[in-house]
Amino acid sequence: MTDPAETGAGSDVLQSKRDATRYQILVQIAEHQPAVSQREIAEAIGITSQAVSNYLQELVDQGAVEKHGRGRYEVTKEGVDWLIGRTDDLRSFVEHVSEDVIGQVDVESAIATGSIDEGDRVSLSMRDGCLHATPGDAGAATAVAVTDATEGAEVGITDFEGVVDYELGTVTVIPVPSVRNGGSGEVDPDVVAEHAAANDRVATAGTEALAAATAAGVDPDIRFATAEAVKEAATKGLDVLLLTVASQLSEHTDALRDRSLEYEVVDASL
Repeated sequence: MTDPAETGAGSDVLQSKRDATRYQILVQIAEHQPAVSQREIAEAIGITSQAVSNYLQELVDQGAVEKHGRGRYEVTKEGVDWLIGRTDDLRSFVEHVSEDVIGQVDVESAIATGSIDEGDRVSLSMRDGCLHATPGDAGAATAVAVTDATEGAEVGITDFEGVVDYELGTVTVIPVPSVRNGGSGEVDPDVVAEHAAANDRVATAGTEALAAATAAGVDPDIRFATAEAVKEAATKGLDVLLLTVASQLSEHTDALRDRSLEYEVVDASL
Protein backbone atom coordinates (compact mmCIF):
# COMPACT_ATOMS: atom_id res chain seq x y z
CA MET A 1 0.00 0.00 0.00
CA THR A 2 1.12 3.55 -0.70
CA ASP A 3 1.66 5.62 2.42
CA PRO A 4 -1.67 7.34 3.31
CA ALA A 5 0.24 10.57 3.75
CA GLU A 6 1.19 10.50 0.07
CA THR A 7 -1.99 12.04 -1.34
CA GLY A 8 -2.87 11.53 -4.97
CA ALA A 9 -1.62 7.96 -4.99
CA GLY A 10 -3.55 5.68 -7.33
CA SER A 11 -3.62 2.34 -5.53
CA ASP A 12 -6.99 0.61 -5.54
CA VAL A 13 -8.46 -0.26 -2.14
CA LEU A 14 -9.92 -3.45 -3.55
CA GLN A 15 -6.53 -4.75 -4.67
CA SER A 16 -5.16 -5.06 -1.14
CA LYS A 17 -6.77 -6.48 1.99
CA ARG A 18 -4.41 -4.28 4.00
CA ASP A 19 -5.55 -1.14 2.18
CA ALA A 20 -9.19 -2.17 2.60
CA THR A 21 -8.71 -2.60 6.36
CA ARG A 22 -6.96 0.74 6.74
CA TYR A 23 -9.76 2.37 4.73
CA GLN A 24 -12.38 0.90 7.08
CA ILE A 25 -10.45 1.99 10.16
CA LEU A 26 -10.12 5.54 8.89
CA VAL A 27 -13.84 5.65 8.12
CA GLN A 28 -14.68 4.45 11.64
CA ILE A 29 -12.43 7.07 13.22
CA ALA A 30 -13.77 9.86 10.99
CA GLU A 31 -17.35 8.87 11.81
CA HIS A 32 -16.92 8.68 15.59
CA GLN A 33 -13.92 10.91 16.37
CA PRO A 34 -12.47 11.86 18.70
CA ALA A 35 -13.86 9.30 21.18
CA VAL A 36 -13.52 5.90 19.56
CA SER A 37 -11.97 2.81 21.11
CA GLN A 38 -9.95 0.10 19.43
CA ARG A 39 -12.54 -2.42 20.59
CA GLU A 40 -15.36 -0.50 18.90
CA ILE A 41 -13.41 -0.32 15.66
CA ALA A 42 -12.57 -4.02 15.85
CA GLU A 43 -16.23 -4.97 16.37
CA ALA A 44 -17.38 -2.70 13.55
CA ILE A 45 -15.06 -4.12 10.88
CA GLY A 46 -14.62 -7.68 12.14
CA ILE A 47 -10.96 -7.92 13.14
CA THR A 48 -9.17 -8.29 16.49
CA SER A 49 -8.39 -5.38 18.80
CA GLN A 50 -4.69 -6.23 18.51
CA ALA A 51 -4.87 -5.94 14.73
CA VAL A 52 -6.58 -2.56 15.08
CA SER A 53 -3.84 -1.45 17.46
CA ASN A 54 -1.15 -2.40 14.92
CA TYR A 55 -2.91 -0.61 12.09
CA LEU A 56 -3.49 2.50 14.21
CA GLN A 57 0.19 2.71 15.12
CA GLU A 58 1.10 2.59 11.43
CA LEU A 59 -1.50 5.22 10.56
CA VAL A 60 -0.18 7.49 13.34
CA ASP A 61 3.41 7.00 12.17
CA GLN A 62 2.38 7.82 8.59
CA GLY A 63 0.58 10.99 9.61
CA ALA A 64 -2.91 9.84 8.64
CA VAL A 65 -4.18 9.73 12.24
CA GLU A 66 -3.42 11.76 15.37
CA LYS A 67 -3.72 10.22 18.83
CA HIS A 68 -4.89 12.58 21.58
CA GLY A 69 -4.87 10.13 24.46
CA ARG A 70 -6.32 6.77 25.32
CA GLY A 71 -9.25 6.01 23.04
CA ARG A 72 -9.11 9.41 21.33
CA TYR A 73 -8.11 9.50 17.68
CA GLU A 74 -8.59 11.97 14.85
CA VAL A 75 -8.07 11.64 11.10
CA THR A 76 -5.62 14.25 9.84
CA LYS A 77 -5.93 16.27 6.63
CA GLU A 78 -3.57 13.78 4.98
CA GLY A 79 -5.78 10.91 6.10
CA VAL A 80 -8.91 12.65 4.83
CA ASP A 81 -7.28 13.32 1.47
CA TRP A 82 -6.33 9.64 1.19
CA LEU A 83 -9.89 8.60 2.07
CA ILE A 84 -11.34 10.94 -0.55
CA GLY A 85 -8.99 9.61 -3.22
CA ARG A 86 -9.79 5.99 -2.47
CA THR A 87 -13.51 6.74 -2.20
CA ASP A 88 -13.40 8.28 -5.67
CA ASP A 89 -11.65 5.12 -6.89
CA LEU A 90 -14.37 2.95 -5.34
CA ARG A 91 -17.14 5.12 -6.77
CA SER A 92 -15.67 4.84 -10.27
CA PHE A 93 -15.33 1.09 -9.87
CA VAL A 94 -18.94 0.71 -8.69
CA GLU A 95 -20.15 2.78 -11.64
CA HIS A 96 -18.13 0.59 -13.99
CA VAL A 97 -19.60 -2.58 -12.50
CA SER A 98 -23.14 -1.20 -12.51
CA GLU A 99 -23.11 0.24 -16.01
CA ASP A 100 -20.60 -1.83 -17.95
CA VAL A 101 -20.70 -5.23 -16.25
CA ILE A 102 -24.09 -5.77 -14.61
CA GLY A 103 -25.79 -3.77 -17.35
CA GLN A 104 -24.49 -6.28 -19.90
CA VAL A 105 -25.64 -9.35 -18.00
CA ASP A 106 -29.06 -8.16 -16.85
CA VAL A 107 -31.50 -11.03 -16.84
CA GLU A 108 -35.19 -10.36 -17.38
CA SER A 109 -38.07 -12.81 -17.55
CA ALA A 110 -40.64 -13.39 -20.28
CA ILE A 111 -43.40 -15.87 -21.07
CA ALA A 112 -42.30 -18.49 -23.58
CA THR A 113 -44.65 -18.89 -26.55
CA GLY A 114 -43.01 -22.21 -27.47
CA SER A 115 -40.33 -24.62 -26.34
CA ILE A 116 -37.05 -22.75 -25.70
CA ASP A 117 -33.61 -24.13 -24.84
CA GLU A 118 -30.88 -22.28 -22.99
CA GLY A 119 -28.75 -20.38 -25.51
CA ASP A 120 -31.56 -19.98 -28.07
CA ARG A 121 -32.10 -16.60 -29.65
CA VAL A 122 -35.68 -15.42 -29.12
CA SER A 123 -37.87 -12.60 -30.41
CA LEU A 124 -39.57 -10.33 -27.88
CA SER A 125 -43.05 -8.85 -27.93
CA MET A 126 -45.43 -7.26 -25.43
CA ARG A 127 -48.80 -8.99 -25.06
CA ASP A 128 -51.47 -8.42 -22.42
CA GLY A 129 -49.04 -6.33 -20.43
CA CYS A 130 -46.38 -9.05 -20.25
CA LEU A 131 -43.17 -9.62 -22.18
CA HIS A 132 -43.27 -12.73 -24.38
CA ALA A 133 -40.38 -14.66 -25.95
CA THR A 134 -40.85 -16.52 -29.22
CA PRO A 135 -38.23 -18.98 -30.54
CA GLY A 136 -36.21 -17.46 -33.39
CA ASP A 137 -34.74 -14.06 -34.13
CA ALA A 138 -37.23 -12.73 -36.67
CA GLY A 139 -38.54 -9.94 -34.42
CA ALA A 140 -37.39 -6.33 -34.12
CA ALA A 141 -36.25 -7.02 -30.56
CA THR A 142 -34.33 -10.15 -29.64
CA ALA A 143 -32.55 -11.71 -26.68
CA VAL A 144 -30.76 -14.89 -25.65
CA ALA A 145 -32.41 -17.42 -23.34
CA VAL A 146 -30.45 -18.26 -20.20
CA THR A 147 -32.86 -20.97 -19.05
CA ASP A 148 -34.91 -23.73 -20.64
CA ALA A 149 -38.67 -23.21 -20.84
CA THR A 150 -41.79 -24.90 -22.12
CA GLU A 151 -44.67 -23.03 -23.70
CA GLY A 152 -46.43 -20.85 -21.14
CA ALA A 153 -43.60 -20.98 -18.60
CA GLU A 154 -41.24 -18.14 -17.76
CA VAL A 155 -37.84 -17.97 -19.42
CA GLY A 156 -34.79 -15.96 -18.37
CA ILE A 157 -33.40 -13.72 -21.13
CA THR A 158 -30.38 -11.49 -21.59
CA ASP A 159 -28.17 -9.94 -24.31
CA PHE A 160 -30.96 -7.71 -25.61
CA GLU A 161 -30.91 -6.20 -29.09
CA GLY A 162 -33.44 -3.86 -30.65
CA VAL A 163 -36.53 -2.28 -29.10
CA VAL A 164 -39.81 -3.98 -28.22
CA ASP A 165 -42.40 -2.21 -30.36
CA TYR A 166 -45.63 -1.47 -28.51
CA GLU A 167 -47.77 1.52 -27.56
CA LEU A 168 -48.26 2.75 -24.02
CA GLY A 169 -51.71 2.20 -22.59
CA THR A 170 -54.16 4.91 -21.58
CA VAL A 171 -56.08 5.34 -18.34
CA THR A 172 -59.74 6.33 -18.06
CA VAL A 173 -60.50 7.61 -14.56
CA ILE A 174 -63.96 7.72 -13.01
CA PRO A 175 -63.99 9.46 -9.62
CA VAL A 176 -66.43 8.08 -7.05
CA PRO A 177 -67.66 10.33 -4.23
CA SER A 178 -66.97 9.32 -0.66
CA VAL A 179 -69.78 7.66 1.27
CA ARG A 180 -70.43 10.96 3.04
CA ASN A 181 -71.11 12.56 -0.32
CA GLY A 182 -73.38 9.87 -1.68
CA GLY A 183 -70.78 7.21 -2.55
CA SER A 184 -71.35 4.75 -5.39
CA GLY A 185 -75.02 5.70 -5.56
CA GLU A 186 -73.98 8.94 -7.28
CA VAL A 187 -72.27 7.07 -10.16
CA ASP A 188 -74.09 5.97 -13.32
CA PRO A 189 -73.55 2.19 -13.62
CA ASP A 190 -74.20 2.28 -17.37
CA VAL A 191 -71.28 4.67 -17.88
CA VAL A 192 -69.05 2.43 -15.77
CA ALA A 193 -70.07 -0.69 -17.72
CA GLU A 194 -69.51 1.04 -21.06
CA HIS A 195 -65.98 2.13 -20.19
CA ALA A 196 -65.17 -1.21 -18.57
CA ALA A 197 -65.99 -2.96 -21.84
CA ALA A 198 -63.75 -0.56 -23.77
CA ASN A 199 -60.63 -1.14 -21.65
CA ASP A 200 -58.25 -4.05 -21.10
CA ARG A 201 -58.34 -3.94 -17.33
CA VAL A 202 -60.55 -2.50 -14.59
CA ALA A 203 -59.02 -1.27 -11.34
CA THR A 204 -60.72 0.03 -8.21
CA ALA A 205 -59.22 2.13 -5.44
CA GLY A 206 -61.36 2.43 -2.33
CA THR A 207 -64.52 0.77 -1.03
CA GLU A 208 -66.86 3.19 -2.78
CA ALA A 209 -65.06 2.50 -6.07
CA LEU A 210 -65.48 -1.26 -5.64
CA ALA A 211 -69.17 -0.76 -4.87
CA ALA A 212 -69.58 1.31 -8.04
CA ALA A 213 -68.00 -1.47 -10.11
CA THR A 214 -70.23 -4.08 -8.48
CA ALA A 215 -73.34 -1.99 -9.17
CA ALA A 216 -72.35 -1.94 -12.85
CA GLY A 217 -71.88 -5.70 -12.92
CA VAL A 218 -68.13 -5.34 -13.35
CA ASP A 219 -65.63 -7.60 -11.59
CA PRO A 220 -62.42 -5.55 -11.27
CA ASP A 221 -59.08 -7.07 -12.22
CA ILE A 222 -57.33 -5.02 -9.53
CA ARG A 223 -59.31 -4.43 -6.33
CA PHE A 224 -56.69 -2.59 -4.33
CA ALA A 225 -55.29 -0.38 -7.06
CA THR A 226 -52.29 1.68 -6.05
CA ALA A 227 -51.05 4.52 -8.20
CA GLU A 228 -47.95 2.45 -8.95
CA ALA A 229 -49.99 -0.58 -10.09
CA VAL A 230 -52.15 1.46 -12.49
CA LYS A 231 -49.11 3.25 -13.86
CA GLU A 232 -47.29 -0.05 -14.36
CA ALA A 233 -50.21 -1.56 -16.25
CA ALA A 234 -50.42 1.41 -18.63
CA THR A 235 -46.66 1.41 -19.06
CA LYS A 236 -46.90 -2.22 -20.22
CA GLY A 237 -49.40 -1.24 -22.93
CA LEU A 238 -52.71 -1.97 -21.18
CA ASP A 239 -55.70 0.39 -21.33
CA VAL A 240 -57.09 0.72 -17.82
CA LEU A 241 -60.40 1.89 -16.41
CA LEU A 242 -59.72 3.22 -12.92
CA LEU A 243 -62.56 3.74 -10.48
CA THR A 244 -61.18 5.68 -7.55
CA VAL A 245 -62.66 7.31 -4.51
CA ALA A 246 -62.37 11.05 -5.09
CA SER A 247 -59.92 11.59 -2.24
CA GLN A 248 -57.33 9.45 -4.05
CA LEU A 249 -57.80 11.01 -7.48
CA SER A 250 -54.84 13.38 -7.40
CA GLU A 251 -52.49 10.63 -6.18
CA HIS A 252 -53.27 8.60 -9.30
CA THR A 253 -53.24 11.43 -11.82
CA ASP A 254 -49.96 12.81 -10.44
CA ALA A 255 -48.33 9.39 -10.94
CA LEU A 256 -49.64 9.18 -14.51
CA ARG A 257 -48.38 12.66 -15.34
CA ASP A 258 -44.98 11.87 -13.89
CA ARG A 259 -44.70 8.97 -16.34
CA SER A 260 -46.20 11.06 -19.21
CA LEU A 261 -49.05 8.58 -19.57
CA GLU A 262 -52.25 9.61 -21.29
CA TYR A 263 -55.36 9.70 -19.11
CA GLU A 264 -58.90 11.08 -19.13
CA VAL A 265 -61.10 11.89 -16.15
CA VAL A 266 -64.73 11.01 -16.91
CA ASP A 267 -67.72 12.49 -15.10
CA ALA A 268 -70.09 9.55 -14.50
CA SER A 269 -72.32 11.26 -11.98
CA LEU A 270 -76.06 10.74 -12.17
